Amino acid sequence: MDPFAALFAHVTPRARTFFTGKLCQTVQYPDVGHLHFLKDGELTLIQAGGSDLQFDEPTLLFFPRGRTHSFAVNPERGADLVCATVELGGAEGNPIGQGLPELVVLPLASHPALAPVCDLLLGEAFSERGGRQEALDRLFDYLLILIVRHVVESGTVATGVLAGLADPRLAKALTAMHETPKKSWTLDDLSGIAGMSRTRFAEQFRTRIGQTPIDYLTVWRMTVACQLLARGKPVKSVALEVGYQSAAAFSRVFSRVTGQEPRNSSGASLRGPKLISLSSSPDK
Repeated sequence: MDPFAALFAHVTPRARTFFTGKLCQTVQYPDVGHLHFLKDGELTLIQAGGSDLQFDEPTLLFFPRGRTHSFAVNPERGADLVCATVELGGAEGNPIGQGLPELVVLPLASHPALAPVCDLLLGEAFSERGGRQEALDRLFDYLLILIVRHVVESGTVATGVLAGLADPRLAKALTAMHETPKKSWTLDDLSGIAGMSRTRFAEQFRTRIGQTPIDYLTVWRMTVACQLLARGKPVKSVALEVGYQSAAAFSRVFSRVTGQEPRNSSGASLRGPKLISLSSSPDK
């Protein structure tokens, strides 16, 4: 069982490289997701509302959800950097971003498994070969997956879907929902897949994920629905694909979770649902 396969099929992390080279002056970065790789030099990270941090060795700095920050360097020495903006599935409040810390710091000396990818990244970043932009973006995409995998395996995240995927029993139930959102899942179904009692499963799921299993299923369905609508699929078809026999019932739930009416966009993407706690509703 690959617990990431169905999740990444709908909320795949994406990166877009925008800087490679030597940074020689203070630069401020906006409030969007970022992944920076410090190759060489000394770097001071200045965070809005946080303490300054100093780095002088190869290090990955990951801002999952976005946070305004600046880099200050010694202008005479500078710092060699490769930087990318990040979208964790292209939707605000997407499942991957839930529970991640505001900043993930990964020194390569402590995480040697990341070194081969970073070496490839640097080889592309400081060259002028054809296809450089595409190669950098795909390498950053792969780094994002490695970072998410590390977060799950290390138990760094206490709540959210990544915390649930770190639990072997909850991961089975989560994967079932991710793979088949249209199925009319019940608490008995899901607890049976997890190999737990109904009560124990419900308690542990809410503690680790931060929502009841059925509430999570509802929001996951709307996450999938956003992706399908963004591809231009009609509302009625999307409703069926995420488990609603009635387009009207689907529309009510979609509006309640996302705060907007469902519509296919044929080129313009919809913003995804926020992972919020939902009260019980027969429309689920």
